[in-house]
Amino acid sequence: MIHQPPPGARDLLPLDVAQKIWIERRLQQVFHRWGYHRIITSTLERLDTLMAGGAVRRSTVIQLQDAENEGLGLRPELTASIARAAVSRMGEADGWPKRLYYNANIFRKGSQTGHGTQLEFYQAGVELLGADGVRADSEIVLLLADCLRSLDLQNPHLILGEAGLTRSLLSPFPEPIRDRVRQAIAHLDRIGLETLPLSPELRERALFLFDLRGRPEDVLARVSQLNLDPPQREALNELKSLVDRLNEYRRLLGDRLPPLSLTLDLSLIQTFDYYTGIVFIAVSDSQSGGRILGQGGRYDQLLGLYHPQGETKPSIGFSLNIEELHQVLLGMEQLPADIPASDCLVVPKTPQAEAAAFAYAEHLRDSDPEARVEMELGGEEDSEKVRNAARMRGISQIAWVDVDGTSEVEPLIIDN
Repeated sequence: MIHQPPPGARDLLPLDVAQKIWIERRLQQVFHRWGYHRIITSTLERLDTLMAGGAVRRSTVIQLQDAENEGLGLRPELTASIARAAVSRMGEADGWPKRLYYNANIFRKGSQTGHGTQLEFYQAGVELLGADGVRADSEIVLLLADCLRSLDLQNPHLILGEAGLTRSLLSPFPEPIRDRVRQAIAHLDRIGLETLPLSPELRERALFLFDLRGRPEDVLARVSQLNLDPPQREALNELKSLVDRLNEYRRLLGDRLPPLSLTLDLSLIQTFDYYTGIVFIAVSDSQSGGRILGQGGRYDQLLGLYHPQGETKPSIGFSLNIEELHQVLLGMEQLPADIPASDCLVVPKTPQAEAAAFAYAEHLRDSDPEARVEMELGGEEDSEKVRNAARMRGISQIAWVDVDGTSEVEPLIIDN
């Protein structure tokens, strides 16, 4: 089957690439405006690096074996790799916090194999390392909102949770069944939750946690009525402060923020276990199918797993799913419909003029680094055929070059 890609892999053709670059450039401009710098980490990681902090399940990692029989895997996400690189390679250089962004591919194996199961994905995102508190949380959420605004997305929706608070609210459940309760809540499986072997008191608590989603003010009021210990009360107060600040920022910024509606969902449980504080997902509007555009959260213990002395730094970040953004923007007709056409076709008038034509083409490229300049390679003597072929490719002008280097530039009328 040498004519087909391996199962789960796919090719990006020139138009796919042009549209992907359109998205990535707009996101990169936002990252730069907020003071973030790009980092590129290894595609390959040691399995123990990927497994640290419960970042991923081993079953989702595409594993490799090197000559020394060391377990290696293709990265299934970027946060663990960036955390490793930051504490082992950057250290105290340039101080803290560190604002980093990435634009990279990841590889993740699903529960099934076959041509219908995608293995390679593209993400863009940021990590704010060494910053804690509501101000840092606000920066990340507002940066995410600015990214969505830069793509002119219509009515994106932010679902906000608190991993540490939710985890602590699950603590009354016995250890053997706690994970089943968590999985039922995470997958919105109310029937499964109701059929678990729980006492009436614990079943009531499980259903209470299941329904902790809605308007932030309503959810915060319901949770505040619980008998919370001091750490839980502190987490709830910080969550309330974040919601209040986001509302205040919206009042001050007005149209400079997209119409990002906010739902507080304390049943929101991310798949990565390293999250310790706020967690969130950004979802497109219902007209585009409610796709998950991005996700992220706070992870205050992860960096310590990679530090030789176990020293950690509070950190937070998010990733945006390029494929999901691509599909939503295609439906909005926001993306380029064609690959960029060349600006000029350089044609030697005679075979003896080929060297002069190459030199002229290089002169055009030097004069304008953004210009796309093609050479006519067919040796076609029929000038009308050359013109028709250029028009078909959307080329706007032809430079006819003589053996002495002189040229005649002919503009072309392109049919739309």
